[in-house]
Amino acid sequence: MPEAPPIPDARTRILDAAERIVQAKGVPALTLEAAAREAGISKGGLLYHFASKEAMLSGLVARLAEYVQMDFDAVLAAQSGPCPASRAVLAWAFDHPEQVCEEQHRAGAVFLAVFHHDPAMLGPIRAVFAHIRDRLRADALPPGHALAIMAASDGLFFGALFGMYEQSEAERLAIRTALEGLLGEAGA
Repeated sequence: MPEAPPIPDARTRILDAAERIVQAKGVPALTLEAAAREAGISKGGLLYHFASKEAMLSGLVARLAEYVQMDFDAVLAAQSGPCPASRAVLAWAFDHPEQVCEEQHRAGAVFLAVFHHDPAMLGPIRAVFAHIRDRLRADALPPGHALAIMAASDGLFFGALFGMYEQSEAERLAIRTALEGLLGEAGA
């Protein structure tokens, strides 16, 4: 008989609950009481980990920033050849769309909740994306090429997140091919 997965700690359950609430009911529904109820703990238990809604939101954005940094670093490490950061951004945007979809919705819940509360709290995730942009600059592509790849990837992310449009597999392939064209000879 397979072992059951370990039960996440209370802090993780609270953050997961907060994400689910925003995804299912929207930002206004995210309260300390709702997060405690959804996580299956008392409000006192929640307050032990997060003294305020702002502290809970800070926890969400810190966890997201850590995840994004680790995920990007892993995808970057898997790249070979020239322009590794640009290739990593392409892989991030186009490889494993089923996995990316779930991650997009979880990240989107964090972005929405934190931005709605106080956009300045997005500092940790902004720092991660500044690091990624620095890595893109190191690819030494012609001006704008690597950043266009990142901007297009971000556009795909937010388009999917907000249900603005969906691309067919053929369209996704055409977009990826166009973006790979920005790698030029350096990326060949």
